[in-house]
Amino acid sequence: MRLLIVGPFSSQLSQAAKIAMDRGASVAQVDDVDSALKALRSGRGADIVMIDVGQPIARLVRQLEDERIHVPVVACGINTNARAAVEAIRAGAKEYIPLPPDPDMIAAVLAAVAEEARDLVTVDPTMQRVVKLAEQVAASEASILITGESGTGKEVVARHVHRHSRRANGPFIAVNCAAIPEHLLESELFGHEKGAFTGALARRVGKFEEADGGTLLLDEISEMDIRLQSKLLRAIQERLIDRVGGTKPVAVDIRILATSNRDLAEAVRNQTFREDLLYRLNVVNLKLPPLRERPADIVALADHFAAKYAKINGFKAKSIAADAKAALQSARWQGNVRELENCMHRAVLLSTEAEIGLDAIRMPDGSRIIGSDGAPVVAAAPSPLIGQPARGYAPSSPVERAAQTAEAVTRALVGRTVADVERDLILSTLDHCLGNRTHASNILGISIRTLRNKLNEYADEGIVVPAPGESRQQVA
Repeated sequence: MRLLIVGPFSSQLSQAAKIAMDRGASVAQVDDVDSALKALRSGRGADIVMIDVGQPIARLVRQLEDERIHVPVVACGINTNARAAVEAIRAGAKEYIPLPPDPDMIAAVLAAVAEEARDLVTVDPTMQRVVKLAEQVAASEASILITGESGTGKEVVARHVHRHSRRANGPFIAVNCAAIPEHLLESELFGHEKGAFTGALARRVGKFEEADGGTLLLDEISEMDIRLQSKLLRAIQERLIDRVGGTKPVAVDIRILATSNRDLAEAVRNQTFREDLLYRLNVVNLKLPPLRERPADIVALADHFAAKYAKINGFKAKSIAADAKAALQSARWQGNVRELENCMHRAVLLSTEAEIGLDAIRMPDGSRIIGSDGAPVVAAAPSPLIGQPARGYAPSSPVERAAQTAEAVTRALVGRTVADVERDLILSTLDHCLGNRTHASNILGISIRTLRNKLNEYADEGIVVPAPGESRQQVA
């Protein structure tokens, strides 16, 4: 992931940069907004911009919008300056990071913005066959279409292909076609010339040119408007692109990968996807099986994520108890690997024992995970000893005590609506994170957009919602 820091390089920003680099980010720094815009237009690009609150954030955000440069902006500043944090969010920053930086918060922001830190972990024969095919075709220049349900790891496999290709030393540029508004996507892909539209104050290089000499991933390509697909088809066929407002084509040397969680053949029949584009992309198809069809991967991935998030959060590494592993293997995992990752992140945070036990394996709302039979996964009820009366039975093991505690919590929720419980969980988590939206969404296992929508609903209802750097007690 590429991080661009905007502002004079103080010791605290330097510390933030080091934390980001330790997490695998590539970091560049410029002194001011004008230099940042110049860097972003030139093709050096960035996946996230971190800007000092002393810089004109509103001008940067406005200029990025005017020039159709799609990159999230995160503000940072002295942690005692709550007013500056509020002003930064109002100016258009997606998040606020207090300085001196907290490694966990930096990690959460980077994880929310970029997914490439995920490793390819698999031991299941079904998935290993797909990986073997991916490695077999990686050295070619063929376009590859990677399909599968949401959360199965399509981008992870795409990066694996890039690492095993002859272009491994070149850039890997990913574009999420579903996340970028339709009117911005053409400029994002192909760039634009000065004066091409209102706000285009200078030439801007698009993702095709950024990926020159490397690999371009078109993530969720099924969401691309059909009118833009014809221009994309020409670019793939001839390796020539036309910047918006340009007068002559620009040659590019790239390898195209694409992903989709939809049936593109069905999309062709529905006339929402071009048949000739499908043929051009689908030279090789890597179809990723859902997690429920690769059961041997569940525990391997759970162990991997438990170790990963223990390290990120500064906790001692814990093994996963046998009853918790059994529950994980019996769950449905409709969200696939992404859902399992979020579940294990929560489990690391919730676990209070020497091992991660069943009681820590929870859904985002605190309920038990759902098994393949559609029922919540619970521990087997403890059997009283022969001759011991059931009444007055006092559990002695940690598992039994945890089960009774969980039952008491569940009973306390009876009579409350799901919306009420969800609201309390979201606001309590936000309090725990001192108003940091990205950190809270990461813990809750929901997207930052979903969290913001929920908080806007609560604010409209007159409920106090803390700003970044604040708690509800501070603003009550």
